[in-house]
Amino acid sequence: MKHRLTSLIFSCVSAVCVVQAAETADEKGYVTGSFETNTNYYLEDQLTAATVPDGNFGSNNYLKVDYHNSRFTAGLQLENYAPALVGYSSELAGAELTNFNVDWKDEDFSITAGSFYEQFGSGLLFRSWEDRAIGLNNAVMGARLTYSYKGILNMKAIWGAPRFGMAYSATQVKGADLSFAVSELFNLRNTYVALEGSVLDRYEALNTDMSIDGCSPNTTGWSGRLNAESHGFFLKAEYVDAGQKYYYNTSYAGEGQMYYRKRGNAQLVETGYNGHGLGVNLSLRRLEWMDSKVVNDASSNVNMLNYVPALCTQYTYMLTTLHPYGARTGEISSRFTNSGEIGGQLDVFYNVRRGTWLGGKRGMKLHANFSTYHTIAEEGTFRSGNLLFRDISVDVEKQWTRKFKSTLLWSYQEFTPSYGASRTTWLSNIMVADLLYKFNSSLAARMELQYLVTFEDQKDWMAALLEVSFAPHWSVYAADMYNHGMTKVHYYNGGFSYSKSRTKVALGYGRYKAGYICSGGVCRQIPAYTGANLSVTMMF
Repeated sequence: MKHRLTSLIFSCVSAVCVVQAAETADEKGYVTGSFETNTNYYLEDQLTAATVPDGNFGSNNYLKVDYHNSRFTAGLQLENYAPALVGYSSELAGAELTNFNVDWKDEDFSITAGSFYEQFGSGLLFRSWEDRAIGLNNAVMGARLTYSYKGILNMKAIWGAPRFGMAYSATQVKGADLSFAVSELFNLRNTYVALEGSVLDRYEALNTDMSIDGCSPNTTGWSGRLNAESHGFFLKAEYVDAGQKYYYNTSYAGEGQMYYRKRGNAQLVETGYNGHGLGVNLSLRRLEWMDSKVVNDASSNVNMLNYVPALCTQYTYMLTTLHPYGARTGEISSRFTNSGEIGGQLDVFYNVRRGTWLGGKRGMKLHANFSTYHTIAEEGTFRSGNLLFRDISVDVEKQWTRKFKSTLLWSYQEFTPSYGASRTTWLSNIMVADLLYKFNSSLAARMELQYLVTFEDQKDWMAALLEVSFAPHWSVYAADMYNHGMTKVHYYNGGFSYSKSRTKVALGYGRYKAGYICSGGVCRQIPAYTGANLSVTMMF
C-alpha cells in the first residue's frame, strides 16, 4: 500500500511539474509564508499545584512557506516542539518537516500531491484540518482531485494516510464527495438546491486481539445531504452512516466478546432565516458512536478523523468558559456506557434599526441562544436520557455614543459532572459587562466585569479585565479571576503586545487554572500552570 501511494504521489508531482513548466516557463512566481512561536517559562506554584515540565520550558514553533506561480503552488511546513507546551499531546515532540505539497489548478480542475486538508459535508464523516490552539493537525499525505462542471456538478476524490502526531500513520483513507446543484441545472433564480453525498473507506491493519475477535480492518461510511436556500430561508439536512466501529470490552475476562461492534450514525438538521436585520438558526443533531480515530489504540486528544463540534455558544469570556461543553460521541468504560448525545440549539440575532424607540440614535444588537443536550436513553432510538448540558444566554450590544459601547451578557449553564452517568447537575448563573471607551483615534480602553453564582463545585467566582490600546502598535492588559467562594485563589495575568506591519509580538505573565481550551467547538484539556509567555507571529 505504501509503495503504491508513493508511486501515485510521484506520478502526480511529475505530471503537475511538466504541465506547469510548459505553461509558465517565462513567468516569475512569488513566495508567501508565516512564522509563529509560542514559548512558555513555567514556575512552581504550590497554591495551584501548577505543572512544571523538565527544564521549565515549553515551545511550539511553526514555519510555513508557499511558492505561487500562476496555476502552480508548492508549500511546506516545519514544526518544532522543544518541548511542546503543557497540555499538548505527547505525540508532538521534536522537529520535523511535517507538511509538503504541490498543487495545480485551472478553472474547473485541480490536483494536489503531498499533504492536504479536506472536508466532506459538515465534517461528521470526514475532516482533515489544522488548529494550533488545540494542537491538532491531521493532514492527509496522498493525492486529491477536484472537478467542477459549470457549477452544476462538483466532485472531490482523496487517497492517502492521515497524520498522527509528527508523522503520517499507517492508516489509509480513500473517499469521494459529490455535489449536484439542481438549481444551477434548471437556472433557478434566487434559489439554491443541491443534493450531495460522500463515501469514505478507512483501512488499518488489525492488532492480534482484534483479528482473533473477527474484526475487519476496513470501516466504510457514507453520508447523504440536502442543501437549500431561497429568499433568506435555508435548510441543511445530513444523514451519516459512519460504518462499523470497535470498542474494547473493559469487562472482558476471557469469555464472550473482546470487542463490541457498534454502528456509527448521525443525523443533523439546520434551518433558519437571515434577512431584514433578523437571523434565526435552529440546529438539531443526534450522534451515536461517532468518534472516528486515525489510530485505533491511541487515546490522544488529537487522534480524530472527523469534526464533531459542540453546537452551542462558543464563549470567550473567562467565567463563561470554566466548564465548556464537548460533544459526546459514544463511550464504553467500566463505570458508564453511553452511545452518544441528542439535542440542539436555537440561535436568534436581531439588529434593532436606528431611529426606533428601542434602537435610539445608533441602533442596538440583540442575541439570544438556547442549547440543550442529553444522553441517548436507549441505543438505536431517539429517546433522550440524562441531561448533559444546557445553556440559556442573552446579550445586548449598544453603541451609546461615538466613544462608548457596551455589551451585557447573562448566561445560565447547567451541566453534569458525571458526563451523563447520573442525573446530578451543577448550575451556574454568569453575568458579564463588556465596556469599551475610545478617547481618540489612537487611545481606547476596554473593561470586562464578570460574576458567576453557583452552589456547586468551587462556589462563586468574580473576574475583571482592563485592556488599553495605543493604536496602531501597542496594547497592554491586566486581568484577574478570583474564586472567593471556596479556594480563595487569584488567577491573575497581564502583559502587552506590539504590532507593526505583518509582525506581532506579545509578552505575558500569569497563573492559569486547570480546565479546557476550546477552538471551534473542539476542546483540549490543560493542567494548571504559572509562568511567562512569549508569542511572535510574522507574515511574509
